[in-house]
Amino acid sequence: MKSWIAFPRSQGTFSRQAHCDLPKGSYEREVGRDGFYGPATHFYHRHPPTDWLSFEGELRPRAFDAGKLAAPQACPWQAAQLLANAHCQIRLWAVDQAMSELARNADGDELLFVHVGSGELFCDYGHLHYSQGDYLLLPRGTMWRLEPDGHCELLMIEASGGQYQLPERGLLGGHAQFDPAMLDSPEIDAQFVEQQGEQAWSVIVKRADQLSRIRFAYNPLDAMGWKGELSALRINWRDIRPIVSPRYHLPPSAHSSFIAERFVVCSFCPRPSESAEDALNLPFYHSNDDYEEVIFYHQGDFLSRDNIHPGMLSYHPYGFTHGPHPGAMKAAAECRGQSRILEEMAVMIDCRDALQVSEAAEAVEWSGYVDSWGAAQRR
Repeated sequence: MKSWIAFPRSQGTFSRQAHCDLPKGSYEREVGRDGFYGPATHFYHRHPPTDWLSFEGELRPRAFDAGKLAAPQACPWQAAQLLANAHCQIRLWAVDQAMSELARNADGDELLFVHVGSGELFCDYGHLHYSQGDYLLLPRGTMWRLEPDGHCELLMIEASGGQYQLPERGLLGGHAQFDPAMLDSPEIDAQFVEQQGEQAWSVIVKRADQLSRIRFAYNPLDAMGWKGELSALRINWRDIRPIVSPRYHLPPSAHSSFIAERFVVCSFCPRPSESAEDALNLPFYHSNDDYEEVIFYHQGDFLSRDNIHPGMLSYHPYGFTHGPHPGAMKAAAECRGQSRILEEMAVMIDCRDALQVSEAAEAVEWSGYVDSWGAAQRR
């Protein structure tokens, strides 16, 4: 067992309540440990913490137009890997025809987020329809295939060597954000039975990042039924009810949807903004030095970012303070004290371990992203 040493102290000019009633002319920066769960200190600066002139070396905020890589691929693991570490792999996979082979990930659970399109999922557990905005959770070792209605794009987040669980809701109770009863599972229905047969099928298995093929003289998705507590699952972001507060900007951890071994997946869904006159109404500057932040932008106008469109992906490694763009700060100031609906949806992946950027991601990088803040923007 371990316990953080907590001894709140204060110096100089500060706000007694984080993210509210900031001293005039100051910019708040949160420095925290263990994501947003550990001890934290709030600094009040005379200048925006992102007011840099330049970066040198490999460390910098980065953004990628991932949608440009979405050329249809028959196999999910033919899709270009964007970012990865030992515990997480991130891809954007496009598919526009029914998969002619089954897929099985032996390396970890697979979480698919449907960015574009709709279709049918067939797997060991049965049949599910999927549509834009769905999360599809496929337990490690599940055999599955998709029959898309047309062009589909799916964000793939592999929990390498691990599994997905639901986050603890604490004082909110187990039904906050979404009731587990909202999780849909596949059915052994007429469509599932109809796709069974004695025709030859192959299963492509990913193990240790190597692909192998197992051939069958029949379709191995031939279950007559099942019972148990393990299954593929589906939930749409529209069924997630975000936690909101009119008087206090909640940290990203309040929007956690799935927890894996050394990363967390959060859903930033449409919600009312903070309306209290003294409360920050956009994400605060923070030095989250134990986690790396990845955000996939799904739809809407994004509160804290300028010149970002759906299908893009931003990456903020640990090692520097990050936060909203200058344009977002100006817009937020103009709306202070007003209630407005933030019509945006994004998927955030916060990773405890450093991520590696692939050559494919570098090929679609927005090189000017690092210069879109502060003093660098004004050069």
